[in-house]
Amino acid sequence: MRIALFGIACVGKSTIGELLADMLGYTFIDFDNEVKVRMGIYVSRLMMDSFNDYAYRQKVKHILPRILREYNDNIVIAMPPSGLFREYLAVFREHSDVLTVALKDKAINILNRTIFTDDDDNIISEEIINDNNRHLYYEEIQKDISYYYTTLRKAKLQFNINGMNAADAAKHLADRIILYKAGMMQ
Repeated sequence: MRIALFGIACVGKSTIGELLADMLGYTFIDFDNEVKVRMGIYVSRLMMDSFNDYAYRQKVKHILPRILREYNDNIVIAMPPSGLFREYLAVFREHSDVLTVALKDKAINILNRTIFTDDDDNIISEEIINDNNRHLYYEEIQKDISYYYTTLRKAKLQFNINGMNAADAAKHLADRIILYKAGMMQ
């Protein structure tokens, strides 16, 4: 089975995806990392060189079909927040065997697990979110949830993390996928 995870930034696609893949004995693929490896440039730098998110997706959209050709089974792919936009959605429609899963959570839970990286994907250790700006980050997460709401509904399976830690979320998601695969839920 091939599973693709979608959701807004910091919802837990990569962390939960890696744990899920490990539980299932699957290969984990982080789409952003594949972009970096296959194009030889960090995603943040490639985005800076793009006029907007659409231009970025145009530059990297060729990578997803390659991944799906290379891995016929037993993978979990963590996709970017725009992973169900037209460029990628067309590819997933050609590969109807891929189970698309939207990961969702409340804004406050996402805010509490947000980490920051620099342009070279190094984790920034200093505290970015503080009492003075916390509300601004919360508002941005709320905007992302609203912005991606309709797009994420295109996923075959909806999974609400409900503030669970990553290990519990991966376990519950694995259980939901097994039920989905058995045809017991949609």
